[in-house]
Amino acid sequence: QVQLVESGGGLVQPGGSLRLSCAASFRYFSIYDMSWYRQAPGKERELVATITSGGSTDYADSVKGRFAISRDNGKNTVYLQMNSLKLEDTAVYYCNGKLRGTTVSVWGQGTQVTVSS
Repeated sequence: QVQLVESGGGLVQPGGSLRLSCAASFRYFSIYDMSWYRQAPGKERELVATITSGGSTDYADSVKGRFAISRDNGKNTVYLQMNSLKLEDTAVYYCNGKLRGTTVSVWGQGTQVTVSS
């Protein structure tokens, strides 16, 4: 079964840090482009960060310099290190895997991140 499972969410104070993990159960993880999205209450889902199969990264302007995406192909896992968290980072964070050149797109179930004092 093709599956992505996120973990690492929780409650953190402004200025704090969290590291999200997303474990993939499917084969050939290394050739997928992996991304983190987030969706805040009442807002549309937005792209936060992407890491390609080749290791190139890209970030939303709102998180540049604060978040870092990485992957460990040996563990079939992608990470999102979130530093200097702000109230506006509060959202459900979703992991996504896309196979370039195809319509294959896999989503995780999401993990809640709440930034609050």
